[in-house]
Amino acid sequence: MKRIASFEVNHDKLKPGMYTSRVDGDITTYDIRMVYPNAGTYIDPAAGHTFEHLFATFARNSAWADKVIYCGPMGCQTGFYFLVRDMQPADAILLVQQTMDFVAAYEGEIPGASRVECGNCKLHDLAGAKVLAASMIPVLRGWTEENLVYEK
Repeated sequence: MKRIASFEVNHDKLKPGMYTSRVDGDITTYDIRMVYPNAGTYIDPAAGHTFEHLFATFARNSAWADKVIYCGPMGCQTGFYFLVRDMQPADAILLVQQTMDFVAAYEGEIPGASRVECGNCKLHDLAGAKVLAASMIPVLRGWTEENLVYEK
């Protein structure tokens, strides 16, 4: 079988940040890498689950809501994929930065976390999601389109 593009990325050189994973026509997939791969520290499932709920809620209520397709966790528990349609890279960076600020400061009930709304409603950790988002704020400060390219 043909190797998929994400397996071509050198994970030994990958640092936390935001990268263009692939472009398929008008759809861009961003790799929001939140921890160093294979370093022994991974995203806690409960914190990641809450982060996902908050990211999706914020992004789908933003000025770019009609361009947001998906935000979801990587199976390796080192980050998230963020898919958008017809969105300028600078706007995607800004939205991710604003989302990190939103999640880091969030207080209140977790959106969509009731038994009726969520398939694993007991697996949530708001404090952990806030720490995760807060850790990305300094990483993404000053991020530009030039930073979106994976290091070879």
